[in-house]
Amino acid sequence: MAKINFYNQEIDFRLKEKAKIRRWISQVVENECKTIGEISYVFCTDTYLLDINQQYLKHNTYTDIVTFDYTEEGKINGDLFISVERVTENAQRFSVNFEHELKRVLVHGILHLCGYKDKSEEDEKVMRAREDYYLSLQTI
Repeated sequence: MAKINFYNQEIDFRLKEKAKIRRWISQVVENECKTIGEISYVFCTDTYLLDINQQYLKHNTYTDIVTFDYTEEGKINGDLFISVERVTENAQRFSVNFEHELKRVLVHGILHLCGYKDKSEEDEKVMRAREDYYLSLQTI
């Protein structure tokens, strides 16, 4: 059975409309011709995510999301750590509201689990286009 779970780590954060977000993420995965196994979103602080980034990826930078991909044979499984502080800052920087930026980060992580990359300029353009497409589909 497909599962999408939401957790908090070292932060007091309440995700709004979890059921709608689950349906939307499920739609994204289905549109990408994949199935959901178990996906865990963990909302955390900048410091917590920096520690993960340093320990597991050897990156000494703040980021909005770190995705651990456990996908096998088209079944999406993964742990996605999201810095609520970084999402808040990026929303201000890009002049969008927090909910919009959070949804972009939520779908960004799912697209990584579906096989999309963003390291090259061309890959990043494709990723942004897919994010924009899926953001246009959601109604939350």
